[in-house]
Amino acid sequence: MNLKSILICPYSKKKLNKIRDHFVSVDKSNKYKINKKGIPLFYKENISQDAQIQKEHYDKIANIYEENLEYPHTKEYMTYLDKQFLNLFENHKINILAELCCGTGEAVKMLKKRYDYAIGIDVSEKMLSFAYDKKNKKNIQFIQADALRTPFKDNTLDTVVVLGGIHHLNDRQKFFTEISRILKPKGSFFWREPVDDFFLWRYIRKIIYRISPVLDHKTESPLRYKETIRQLKKCDLEVNNWNTIGFFGFCFFMNSDVLWFNRFFRFLPFIKQITRYSTKIDHFITSLKFMKNNGLIVVGSAKKMPNI
Repeated sequence: MNLKSILICPYSKKKLNKIRDHFVSVDKSNKYKINKKGIPLFYKENISQDAQIQKEHYDKIANIYEENLEYPHTKEYMTYLDKQFLNLFENHKINILAELCCGTGEAVKMLKKRYDYAIGIDVSEKMLSFAYDKKNKKNIQFIQADALRTPFKDNTLDTVVVLGGIHHLNDRQKFFTEISRILKPKGSFFWREPVDDFFLWRYIRKIIYRISPVLDHKTESPLRYKETIRQLKKCDLEVNNWNTIGFFGFCFFMNSDVLWFNRFFRFLPFIKQITRYSTKIDHFITSLKFMKNNGLIVVGSAKKMPNI
């Protein structure tokens, strides 16, 4: 696939020309460097306040975040989360995948056998460097850009994925509008995000968000079912799936990047087996009829409705 054929300037919406190590808008109003790893840098500071905050945040914690993903208990619980997420993709073939707020490219890696071409977008160049170092195929491209101002033409992509990026954005209506803009009619949007419809998680998170030095309660907020459904509907995105998973096991084994004591779990004997057992308990609890929508994490999907 020719990447340039689907790109536009995210600010002027003009076509782009590639001139040596830059993308330049045809009206010459904007010029974007391509760094030494081949990552186009479309982000401009102070355009989006949300993006600027998250850029500074993830540039700062990138090393901790990457280290956390390698802990045995984190990897074991992630295996369970990935399996639940992949269940949404049964018989779903992807032509062009865009992972927004991609971080180190988790979805790009997870879905590697399902797409023809994948593009990961994140505002943190440092996180993208980790993602680039992991990639081993030519059909993957990473781009630095604001998720509220992506460099894609209208109606271009058939699949958009977000893993843990929505709850960092205050202006979610604008984000969903942007996703709807770049998706083709009948294109699919998939997400995995923290939720706090259950009162217990709401209060626990209020405490954790204030005591953890790598979280900011002013800029991070879990999703709520009714609010999110309403926002998506306004953007012609019809929800097909909303399944919550994760319970106390998630609290204990999936917070090494925000709770310092959690990092010591990696030294415990049989920690992988303990974590695996906790996922079975969590899955049983969240599968109970009266516990529907009371999990800590939602895996969901929506489809862009065609204009009639």
